[in-house]
Amino acid sequence: MGTKTVSPLRLTDVLGALPPSELDALIARLGVRIDPAKRLDVPAQVARALVQLPDLRDPSRLPAPSVELLHRVAEANGVLFVTTVPAALEPLSARGIVFARGKKGAIELILPIAYLVQMRSWEGEDPRGLRALLAQAPFETASAVAAHYLGRPATPPVALSLETAWEVLGQGERLAEEIEKLAPTERRVLEGVVQEGGEVETDELLELEREPLRLRTAQGPTQTRRGVGFSLERRGFLVPVHPNRHVVPTEVARIIGAESHEEREQRRRDVKTFAIGGDHSPRRARFTQDPAPLAVGLALSAREPGSETRPTIGTPKSLVQKLATRFGRDPAHVALLVALSRAIGLWDAGALSVAGPPGSLFMGDISRVLFETWLRGGAWDEARPESEVLRIGVDARDGSPVGVVRELVLEALRDLGEDWLPVSALLGYVKSDHRLPGLTRLFRRWSERVGVEPQSPADVADRILKETLPALGIVDLGEEGEQDVTLRLTPRGRALVNRREVPSEEAKSKFLDTHVLRVGAGARIASVLQIAAFVEVGRIGAELDLLVAPQTLARALSAGFEADVLRQRIEAVAPLPESLSRTLEQASVVLGRGTFAAANGFLWVEDANIRELLRTAKSTQELFVDPSPQGGLLVVAGVDLDRLARRCRTVGVEVIAEGNVVRARTVPPPPVAPRSQSSSRVLRVDGPARNLTPQPRSMTPPPRKRDP
Repeated sequence: MGTKTVSPLRLTDVLGALPPSELDALIARLGVRIDPAKRLDVPAQVARALVQLPDLRDPSRLPAPSVELLHRVAEANGVLFVTTVPAALEPLSARGIVFARGKKGAIELILPIAYLVQMRSWEGEDPRGLRALLAQAPFETASAVAAHYLGRPATPPVALSLETAWEVLGQGERLAEEIEKLAPTERRVLEGVVQEGGEVETDELLELEREPLRLRTAQGPTQTRRGVGFSLERRGFLVPVHPNRHVVPTEVARIIGAESHEEREQRRRDVKTFAIGGDHSPRRARFTQDPAPLAVGLALSAREPGSETRPTIGTPKSLVQKLATRFGRDPAHVALLVALSRAIGLWDAGALSVAGPPGSLFMGDISRVLFETWLRGGAWDEARPESEVLRIGVDARDGSPVGVVRELVLEALRDLGEDWLPVSALLGYVKSDHRLPGLTRLFRRWSERVGVEPQSPADVADRILKETLPALGIVDLGEEGEQDVTLRLTPRGRALVNRREVPSEEAKSKFLDTHVLRVGAGARIASVLQIAAFVEVGRIGAELDLLVAPQTLARALSAGFEADVLRQRIEAVAPLPESLSRTLEQASVVLGRGTFAAANGFLWVEDANIRELLRTAKSTQELFVDPSPQGGLLVVAGVDLDRLARRCRTVGVEVIAEGNVVRARTVPPPPVAPRSQSSSRVLRVDGPARNLTPQPRSMTPPPRKRDP
């Protein structure tokens, strides 16, 4: 997978670039009606039909691997580079959702903008990101945004009209240029909303605009369509959220906040002097490790029998505790890595394909992907008692303002240097930010809205510094006393926080001895996960060790894996040592074949003549497996003891079970005599013994009763 950035494409342009045969096949497959009388060309008519399909708005209509691939392409802003075509692409391509172009080794998967702006948000995405907010915005807002960037009224379908807007909003440089064009009044209101934490209610927005309140309904005050707030809304810089909130997207808030750094430099100078000037090295320290080996080890363990998880349901606590005990890690750290691993697709079946992420990633890329997924905030929320977002119902996944706190913490780590620092100094650095009062108010309102205990931004920052960042391998923790906790950035954390390349360790995988495979940073994730069926997860520290023992290979061979497949999959990770290669050859040798026959029991018969009688008699031969071992007869599966005893007794053979002669408990029904018109009889049941005796017919009618 490539790392270069390419602008997303419009749906009409993609359809127009298709060969005529492929476009005609797509039209026939989806049943699109083309009207030659319209002034629109064929690609434009097909595009208007495709954006109205329900597959994007209802992901359950698509296979799970295809949904995961769709999310990966959307995270790459609509253009994902892969080396081979993923198998999960076929359902998406058949519906005209994702298109592929290029040649072998350099293939682009293209998700047009019209689909990108209407996809539902997923757990790995920032819920306050520009794409997520625009996708759930009311029709009036989406139409106003489209009309502003089009320069004319937007015509339905609005998804196609939004393509021009996303070409500006989806590119960081063009978005910054658009923000620079704001009028002083609009910029003042936007900076005021960002200072309040990036979210305000309608009455607060009107107060920032210095507009009088206008009451329309019982929902509260509403803003005018000619005010400053609407001007920001139609530019996509301020998105209304039902019922009464207005949110600044994360991308816009990041640009506005970057330009106001100098305003708070004076307030932070004293904190920075204290943090850098002293020696805060601890007596004892707990050094963190790369989270990638543990994340991949958890994904391997999740594929073991008995560890099934449902796609949209949180990971069971019992499974998290079992994995934490197995690998000797903190359950909170394991829960975080499980949530992030599931968000990037490590636990899904699509990870077994090397065609797309996460299967196409290397072990050295996993720590960076986990960090970026956590930073987006869609899978883990430190402001909640249960931080895993999948534990919350889909309708109740209201994201907290924790993303702003994360940015403040990372900014403090970047500014305060790389040596040991007290956590109290970092928290003081966070508290000096001018947005803290607004964040405090936002956290209080959010906690009331979702029904959890209110958290202050400082408490959330403390939890991030002491729990989340050590689990991600960003900081080392040191303890000095009971309250004075210090930390420092690791080399890996320093690279991730400063957006630099993560230093890679030994890239190649190798066998330490005959049975221990150490996975290196250069191993493909798909290659590692494909050997999950015949390896055992060993020690997990700075590296991931897998056990490839003769018993694991024997289990794989008994499960139906061919020896050549085992060899090919293992060698995709590391070359096989000579001893293990010989073991694999010996285990794959076939000395003979045996035929399985299902049996219900074994009837010991010492007399060979009686055995032959039972085997050949017409009434009993169907009860036994032929041939049977010497000394008895194998009873066919499905034949119970009662039936066996009854059939054998018909040829004069008694069956003994547990020292007693088996007597048949059921009697076969007597043969039914043929009925004729001349001799018809009626059967009568006499008493409890149920004796059936014939009753003669009488022509004399029964006596009549007299009335009293």
